[in-house]
Amino acid sequence: MTQKVSAKVVFIAIVAALGGILFGYDTAVISGTTEIVKTQFGLSTGGEGWYVGCALIGSIAGVLIAGMLSDFLGRKKTMLISALLFSVSAIGCAVCGNFTQLVIYRIIGGFGIGIVSIVSPVYISEVSPAHVRGTMVSLYQLFITIGFLLAYLMNFLILKQAALDSADPQLGTRMFNNEYWRGMLGCEAIPDLLFLLLIFFIPESPRWLEVRGQRQDNSEAWKAMREKGILVAVLVGSAIAILGQFMGVNAVLYYGPKIFADAGFEDPLFSTVLVGVVNMLTTVIALAIIDKVGRKQLVWWGVGGMIVCLLMIGLYFLPFTHLPNWFMLTFFLLYVFCTAISISAVVFVLLSEMYPNRVRGLAMSIAGLALWVGTYLIGQLTPWMLENLTPAGTFFLFAFMCLPYLWIMYKYVPDTTGKTLEEIEQYWKKYD
Repeated sequence: MTQKVSAKVVFIAIVAALGGILFGYDTAVISGTTEIVKTQFGLSTGGEGWYVGCALIGSIAGVLIAGMLSDFLGRKKTMLISALLFSVSAIGCAVCGNFTQLVIYRIIGGFGIGIVSIVSPVYISEVSPAHVRGTMVSLYQLFITIGFLLAYLMNFLILKQAALDSADPQLGTRMFNNEYWRGMLGCEAIPDLLFLLLIFFIPESPRWLEVRGQRQDNSEAWKAMREKGILVAVLVGSAIAILGQFMGVNAVLYYGPKIFADAGFEDPLFSTVLVGVVNMLTTVIALAIIDKVGRKQLVWWGVGGMIVCLLMIGLYFLPFTHLPNWFMLTFFLLYVFCTAISISAVVFVLLSEMYPNRVRGLAMSIAGLALWVGTYLIGQLTPWMLENLTPAGTFFLFAFMCLPYLWIMYKYVPDTTGKTLEEIEQYWKKYD
């Protein structure tokens, strides 16, 4: 007999998942602004990397406090704080007076990303029935991809409008004309307002209320981290979080237009929009099958496909191959498909459900820290790798990094599909 999910639970999960749109938009919008910001402010390669990576500094700070903050204030209030931070960032980036201010507001937005990347999946996991928990948490990843696509579309449309307005300086405003990066970054305020308002219509997590009634501070969570089983769980979660960033996912998101331009594409931003479409549609498929196929099965097939695609993209960039552009675009989009249906769909589900209730917020912060450190390093290192390792060497390296990820998934990660959070907790006790 098919178990039904109430409309209330679905609504609550969707509201919490809206934080993913802001995560995705803030992460992906940077790709369309890099060249104009670099030119306007005269940035070096290192300066370009800092502009791309500065928000990640805020994200790292955000995840460091997200778990403790959500354990102390509750999941709902913590999501509200993240929404306010996104508002300050979006409006600040749109009206900032210089590069220093731009960086500060980007860091504030990153702080919001770090917080919402922890608290939203945790909240959804805690309010969802076991048989659909994967699907419900995957809504967050789906909304991230919607945020990606929204950012890519806004970048594409604003750039096209800027090109039209440039013919007549009297048309448009500098936000959508000669400084169009302001419009790209500022438009994030629109979905943020929706998120901010709807948070008031959802309840606090019942599991948080239960744990909060048993413990009045975070000291017990820190003590529990000394238990061997919990320590192993945190180390495993941190490992898959950081390794996932070195398999090329965020390099594609941050530097997609640059990679397509280097490959000789006439309209890099349009190709990036295609990436966003494939990413979102594939996540819809992942959402529909994750509780049926299982987390680990999606990883085996998806990462295997990622390796093949990364090798083919690397082959395209070798100077002696002379392959057509469609070859690179095909495998690029297939890579996005394989990523979206596997590690991107699975990572937040696993991290939100693999830890015991009493340490979930803190453990998620530690794993989230690993994820954002990896993301920051990729944001900083990708321009250097593309320049010094060449695009071919960079994609070959990404393919190699898939191997330790697969080994850890095989050796240590439990299959959590269909299990309650309390049943999953028992798996780690074998290490005690």
